[in-house]
Amino acid sequence: MTKLLKQANFITGKWIKPKKEGILQVDAVNGDIISSCSSDEVDFKAVLEYGRETGGPALRKMTFHERGRMIKELALHLHGLRKKYYPISYQTGATRTDSWIDIEGGIGNLFAYASLRKKFPNETFYTEGEAATLSKGGSFIGHHVMVPKQGVAVHINAFNFPIWGMLEKIAVNLLAGVPAVVKPSEVTAFLTYEMVKDIVKSKILPDGALQLVSGSGVGILDHVQSQDVVTFTGSAATGKKLKTLPSIIDNAVPFNLEADSLNAAILAPDAAPGSPDFDIFIKEVRKEMTIKAGQKCTAIRRIIVPEEYVEDVQKALIAQLKKVTIGNPNDDSVRMGALVSSKQVEEVQKSIDLLSKNSEVIYGGTNRFKVIGADKKEGCFMQPTLLLNPKPFKHKESHNIEAFGPVSTILPYKKLEDAIKLSNLGKGSLVSTIVTSDPNTAKTYMVESAAYHGRMLFLNEESAKESTGHGSPLPMLAHGGPGRAGGGEEMGGIRGVFHYLQRTAIQGHPTMISQVTNQFQVGAAQPEKTVHAFRKHFEELEIGETVYTHKYTVNDADIVNFANVSGDNFYAHVDATSLDGTIFEKRVAHGYFVLAKAAGLFVDPKKGPVLLNYGIEECRFTKPVYPGMTIGVKLTVKEKIDQEKREEEDIEKGIVKFLVDVYDETGETVAMATILTMVKKLEGKLSIVK
Repeated sequence: MTKLLKQANFITGKWIKPKKEGILQVDAVNGDIISSCSSDEVDFKAVLEYGRETGGPALRKMTFHERGRMIKELALHLHGLRKKYYPISYQTGATRTDSWIDIEGGIGNLFAYASLRKKFPNETFYTEGEAATLSKGGSFIGHHVMVPKQGVAVHINAFNFPIWGMLEKIAVNLLAGVPAVVKPSEVTAFLTYEMVKDIVKSKILPDGALQLVSGSGVGILDHVQSQDVVTFTGSAATGKKLKTLPSIIDNAVPFNLEADSLNAAILAPDAAPGSPDFDIFIKEVRKEMTIKAGQKCTAIRRIIVPEEYVEDVQKALIAQLKKVTIGNPNDDSVRMGALVSSKQVEEVQKSIDLLSKNSEVIYGGTNRFKVIGADKKEGCFMQPTLLLNPKPFKHKESHNIEAFGPVSTILPYKKLEDAIKLSNLGKGSLVSTIVTSDPNTAKTYMVESAAYHGRMLFLNEESAKESTGHGSPLPMLAHGGPGRAGGGEEMGGIRGVFHYLQRTAIQGHPTMISQVTNQFQVGAAQPEKTVHAFRKHFEELEIGETVYTHKYTVNDADIVNFANVSGDNFYAHVDATSLDGTIFEKRVAHGYFVLAKAAGLFVDPKKGPVLLNYGIEECRFTKPVYPGMTIGVKLTVKEKIDQEKREEEDIEKGIVKFLVDVYDETGETVAMATILTMVKKLEGKLSIVK
């Protein structure tokens, strides 16, 4: 007899196998026992403390750029191993396409968040927004900084995406500088376990940055503290219980909940049968019903269509569903695999029974279907099931019961406002789709329904070719939804990272705030150095150091010449007779002339460390410049941003943001801009990023 494999937990820096047999993990295709997992003997207090005391300090010492490069290295490592996870994924019932979404989609999240490091400074903290002036004289200002929370991210994940569910979450907390404890669903934890083994073996992450606990996880939240963050993906009922635990409430622990979601797809009146948009709608619904055997939090559960199109939708969708082959994911001809477990089959069937009390099953719902490459009795297979609720305002089961499987219900409507009301009856979802080519229809739906959905897809022939589809959460967009969907938010690019950072207001003199944040603040000291800033390498420049230029008096010839060179003959610059009723007293110098002349004043023309200027930010012309006025420039080092050397032949360089303050003879600012300048580094200061 083969000895049962007991899945180990990776906690406190060690792999620890449970002493007793735990929860059995079963192959969804053939019913074979794979392994068992248990968390009954885990000391969760020690696990969380290890993350806080070992993983947290190690990550917080790293800058955003260093963390991002670490995540990139991990992504490349797992990408190289990706093929080994597919056979294991098949045991969850997932097809190759399903597995691709889970495995390579998850790794893609790592790549996305690794790239996001470029949106952050090469610092251990983030300075957010603009400073606020808090005093009349400008000697007292306020700002906001964001620093990593000094706790642990506890991720309790669902069974349907054992890899994506882990990677899309840890990518965010690792970039933020916060360690993670991952508790995958005990049903499919064997796949998460295989990947975590490879992560640990790689030694890419510092000790304590990632821990894995499999099994029931009972007690995992008993010791969370105020600096910790908890995420939960699963049923609303379980999420509510966890969210109201004393440890969560008493310590005000941030709790991100992703729960039930009766997502809707709306066929707009303009997408009539026979049109390309109609066909796109049918294809999208079929896809969302059958990918992952409908076991997706973003799957389409409600199909909202004009009542005059119901028969056409019914026929077209059934024809598509009849083509869906069901069976063993190892067979290339199979398009829909098994549900994750026999228990899940039972739960979905119960939901179908409840839905069918007032809705007609128009396709599926029986055991009379063919299974390819597997024994129907041994595996967890189910036929796609389509229902029709002819009175969706009266019979509201369709808006309250989620069958978490290949099940969806057609709901007819008379007018667009009725479709919107039906969509909103779902009481909050992760995503909704409207198929239309009419921008007014799309806008109306957005304005009247967006409050009920975390994401909206406007789908039509123009977007379908490159659309990622209804059910694809993307790293740079927020994933979550209001109401029934849990009210949480994950990913969302830089917004997601903020969930793991503490926003703190800081106050003080502009010079102090500049020195603390490494960003020049208006009103701070602007010392002039003996060496011009353009003669210095990246490392030699100091925040706040300033070049004070000589002065220049603007004349009429400057304005005429600039108009001729630029072709900008706007009346205010060239026709003094047309100024009645304007804000100008006389012909005015071009704003871009002022800025160009400023460059002529502050640039040191000799070859040196400055490679090029490649952009302007926050350019403002604040006061007219007339002939006879004298201008000067204060050029101040505002911020320094490291650049990564990607190839051997690359020049080692960084980006310096210079604040250009152009002022007149009264000392009043007439123009202000931030220029982006590429500056050489001293040799040998930065290694190549692989």
